[in-house]
Amino acid sequence: MDYLKIKRSTNLKGSIKISGAKNASLPLIAMTILAKNRVIIKNLPHVADINTLLKLLSNLGADCQFLEDSVVVDTSTINETKATYDIVKTMRASILVLGPILARFGHCEVSLPGGCAIGQRPIDLHLKALEQMGAEIDIRAGYIEARAPQGLKGCEIIFDKITVTGTANIVMAAALAEGVTTITNAAREPEVVQLCEVINASGAKIEGIGTAILTIHGTNGALLEIDEFSVIPDRIEAGTYLCAGAITRSELTLESVEPKHLGSVLAKLEEMGSSFTLTDDTITIHPSDEIKPVKIITQEYPAFPTDMQAQFMALATQANGVSIIEERLFENRFMHVSELQRMGADISLNGHTATVSGKTELSGTDVMATDLRASSALVLAGLVASDETNVHRIYHLDRGYDALEKKLKAVGADVERLKE
Repeated sequence: MDYLKIKRSTNLKGSIKISGAKNASLPLIAMTILAKNRVIIKNLPHVADINTLLKLLSNLGADCQFLEDSVVVDTSTINETKATYDIVKTMRASILVLGPILARFGHCEVSLPGGCAIGQRPIDLHLKALEQMGAEIDIRAGYIEARAPQGLKGCEIIFDKITVTGTANIVMAAALAEGVTTITNAAREPEVVQLCEVINASGAKIEGIGTAILTIHGTNGALLEIDEFSVIPDRIEAGTYLCAGAITRSELTLESVEPKHLGSVLAKLEEMGSSFTLTDDTITIHPSDEIKPVKIITQEYPAFPTDMQAQFMALATQANGVSIIEERLFENRFMHVSELQRMGADISLNGHTATVSGKTELSGTDVMATDLRASSALVLAGLVASDETNVHRIYHLDRGYDALEKKLKAVGADVERLKE
């Protein structure tokens, strides 16, 4: 098993190219199930979750060929409609195949999903919406068994709460359905927007893209003709490297990035004393004289993302004052707190709120990654800690970050991947 050894590195300098967004790539790969042609997807990140989903499609019978940062997917050869537990257990996003398989084949079995242990992310909203569209659903022996012998029918769906994977799943299902489907309280994340834009250009008309109300005009079973496209930049990876610049008081330039997707992150970093130079596809963060405390509340896009909460907590340990971080989306997303405390962080928890008292001198030690974003928070803390920090269980990190240690080393960080 690999781990990262990190030594204090407070003089970073240079440029980091941002990879394609993992959270956009996954629904886009699942979307290829709706296609009648071979689909070329460019700018895919080299992360474990992508490989997992491509393996799932291959097990269903699809032909998937990875070429550098691109993949060619041909789903015309799919001859199996059961997504088995051995793959789905490792990645919650595997549930994204439910909607498109059901829409295309009229039946499927998908194992109940796994993934990071950051809290309950029930799929009841997905299932309720599919039932409204005419699906018959049973759960037996850990599998979702779904049937739509008459095909899915368009209808009005109102999500009780915003769900990113739920929105993506139902958009894909509705693309091949008969009639018009309206989704109210839809997710507005850039990753959902790109999925809708690609489907909209491929034969199923979608109105309201980027808003909370989506209207999907289905093709009544006609498969989509999907042209080659590139995945949008990863805003969470970009935010993580911005935090690396902020915590080390370094000047870093991010390339191949989409600044407009990072509005809330940039705003909070500005509150904490950072300044930026922006172009259409680059962000340069400049060293600050002082890291200031901040108050953060995680909410759905375009508000502050839960996927950046852990990284900002690491940054807040170096702020001059008390920061308040309220996690409103996932009840178990503070598991990194105990690991940061092992490094000397002064953090207290009260329910869904963390109080971070800074500035504290962090000391390197052995710490354990508990989920994907917690992993990157520990790396950030290691960059400013005395002595060596060893981050274990980095298979979590590899699920969502493309060559993190190589990118950090290229700008001067002392980070090394080693074997246990």
